Amino acid sequence: MNAGITGVGRYLPEEVVTNLDLEKKMDTSDEWIRTRTGIEERRIAGDDMDTSDLAYRAAVEAISNAGISAEDLDLILVATVTPDQPFPTVACMLQDQLGAKKAAAMDLSAACAGFMYGMVTAKQFIEAGTYKYVLIVGVEKLSKITDWNDRNTAVLFGDGAGAVVMGPVSDNRGVLSFELGSDGSGGKHLYQDDYIVMNGREVFKFAVRQMGESSINVLEKAGLSKEDVDFLIPHQANIRIMEAARQRLELPVEKMSKTVHKYGNTSAASIPISLFEELEAGKIKDGDVVVMVGFGGGLTWGAIAMRWGN
Repeated sequence: MNAGITGVGRYLPEEVVTNLDLEKKMDTSDEWIRTRTGIEERRIAGDDMDTSDLAYRAAVEAISNAGISAEDLDLILVATVTPDQPFPTVACMLQDQLGAKKAAAMDLSAACAGFMYGMVTAKQFIEAGTYKYVLIVGVEKLSKITDWNDRNTAVLFGDGAGAVVMGPVSDNRGVLSFELGSDGSGGKHLYQDDYIVMNGREVFKFAVRQMGESSINVLEKAGLSKEDVDFLIPHQANIRIMEAARQRLELPVEKMSKTVHKYGNTSAASIPISLFEELEAGKIKDGDVVVMVGFGGGLTWGAIAMRWGN
């Protein structure tokens, strides 16, 4: 039995904050932000909306898209570093809001790689025959832990949620291989004190190396080559990091997802948001080999090679 994605959803707050808006608040410029990060604008959730609210909206869409009901779910996994509160978890709040009466629920904390960790966890349960349908949500309200006076980090982050339902798929579809990893010695380069603190140079060096390496590793594990890749969905942190991963795979520009310009870095939400948008745009088709790869605080990383379809 193979595990794959059977439904997708996403939610983005309505408020758009552009680089020009940030120019008015801090010592930065639209050109500086765009040339270094590729970001042009980001979405920010209002005070009346917390992480669980974002997650709920994305989850409802994913469940509907999968053609099941919330009562069919066996497990809910939420990848986030910005929960509403330490406990109960966002996943438990979501279980109640959705009416997923038989679902177990827990949060995963692996920062921007969290969604990859969630998918790999779901794969184990499904392929073991323990659970049939697992909801995975990547969601962040990073605006509440962003120091809006720190121009080095304030320009990077946005809020949003992406969700998938995973379940059994045909033998030649679904997750083909994966890699998860961590390097706790690098935790000092990206962490939360009162707000997000980042050593941008060190994180950049780590990400450029690891995104490319992990992408190649999952292809080798799946018995595939660079030429077999139809689409790349990298964590949307910085266009230069994303480009390094694309070039490592020798892919043309049109085969890499790019949503960072619209939404900034949404941490655990960025890969599922991008997946939703590329599917909606018709860029991913049945039978396509898709590589998803992310990195984040911890330091953590994760990559998946999958063949799209049921």
